[in-house]
Amino acid sequence: MTRTLTVGITTRNRPDSLGACLESMRLIAPLDPEILVFDDGSTPAASGATGAPALPVRFIRDGSAPGYIVGRNRLVAEAQGTFVLLLDDDTRLLSLESVESAIRVMRSDARAGAVAFAQAESDGRPWPERMQPSPVRAPSVVSSFIGFAHLVRRTAFLALSGYRESFEFYGEEKDFCLRLIDAGYQTIYLPQALVAHVVDGASRDRRRYLRCVSRNDCLNTLYNDPLWRLVWMLPARFALYFRMRRTWKIDDPWGGAWLARDLVSRIPRVWKERRPVSRATLARWRALRSRPAAYELPRVPAESLPGR
Repeated sequence: MTRTLTVGITTRNRPDSLGACLESMRLIAPLDPEILVFDDGSTPAASGATGAPALPVRFIRDGSAPGYIVGRNRLVAEAQGTFVLLLDDDTRLLSLESVESAIRVMRSDARAGAVAFAQAESDGRPWPERMQPSPVRAPSVVSSFIGFAHLVRRTAFLALSGYRESFEFYGEEKDFCLRLIDAGYQTIYLPQALVAHVVDGASRDRRRYLRCVSRNDCLNTLYNDPLWRLVWMLPARFALYFRMRRTWKIDDPWGGAWLARDLVSRIPRVWKERRPVSRATLARWRALRSRPAAYELPRVPAESLPGR
């Protein structure tokens, strides 16, 4: 029997954060979720370092540490749920209602390919609007979600082949949401659906972040932009690396050379897989970034949700 909800959590060497995340799953016990954890090569293995979870959990471990993007794809591929709630290991659920509201959107609107949640502190205080998927205060159609917590429609995710694993780290959400739009879906942001993001600094490297964000912005252009746009967007995105390095005051003198070499090495494969999106998709993306569209929440009785 197919479940309604699977929760997929990616983790690497952050047992305390993962333990708190799994403990928060008790809030959604009425939904009878399947809970999967992708262990991205943790040492020791995450399954033995988190204590007794609040709900049953299945661990999927890959000792080669392929990265959380690969992990998210594997979680969705193995999920039994119609909808998959993907979480970073340093998140904590704050309420049953937030997850229920996202499921209501998915169940009532076949065009909804993903639902974005709002970032909050552990006590439920929302993060500033500039750090959210959008500064809007009411449910809206937006250009993209933030990967820390998002709900995806499994069939749509698989039809689009999930996240591009060539991105390795960071920036996969924008690429995926652009392809969602091109396939006729939309991303719905629910500002009142709060999920705590208790940022764990372990394994965070600012130089690596800068390099990967810059590289993946360029890959986004190579994969998705029509030729007329690619010829000026690729140099512009390459140059943005140097602007961000200066603004963020990151010491990375050889980063530009690394970025150029990495991109050149990837071009043959990327070019074979490239599927440019339409002009209409690009116009829709730009419009939603500057002005999200109002979204009317569905009126679905709570009794229709799983476990109710």
